[in-house]
Amino acid sequence: MARTKRGAAEIYQLKVTLLGSKPPIWRRLQVPGDVTLYQLPHILQIAFDWTESHLHQFVVDDTFYGEPAPDLLDLGPPTEDEGKVRLQQVAPGPKDRFVYEYDFGDSWEHGILVEKILPPVPEVHYPRCITGKRAAPPDDCGGIWGYYELLEALADPDHTDHEDLTDWLGDPDFDPEAFSPEVVNERLSTIR
Repeated sequence: MARTKRGAAEIYQLKVTLLGSKPPIWRRLQVPGDVTLYQLPHILQIAFDWTESHLHQFVVDDTFYGEPAPDLLDLGPPTEDEGKVRLQQVAPGPKDRFVYEYDFGDSWEHGILVEKILPPVPEVHYPRCITGKRAAPPDDCGGIWGYYELLEALADPDHTDHEDLTDWLGDPDFDPEAFSPEVVNERLSTIR
């Protein structure tokens, strides 16, 4: 494990961008480099305000990492156990990139870029969100294309699906431009 002189894991600053989003929906996170790929999805789910109710995987070069599923071995490429590998192993340096895919039906793909590796700051809780842009799409809205159809219907009271989608969303004040790192950090503060 990459450790500083004091024994604490180095901090990876990640820029996580929802692929296909225009304008981009993204988060800048700082996480310990020794976090496993089993732990990282929980952080990403909080950062994007999703529910962790679907399968996920990481794709690093040509290797897939996820939760092992022996009964699904013949359905696709082999999947490495995400609990046995750490962030610093799959992305050891700045400018390394990989993909996090959440919900294989909606196929939310996130490009993850290691921007820099930093020493930990005493008294700072990690993981933490430094900044970001735009609200994440609601879970189960049909992928990036479904999200843009949802926004179109919400913006037009005369749209045939406006009322149904407003009811489904359950938030009449949903603002696709809104984002608060403070809210994300409050949720991340529960991670030890």
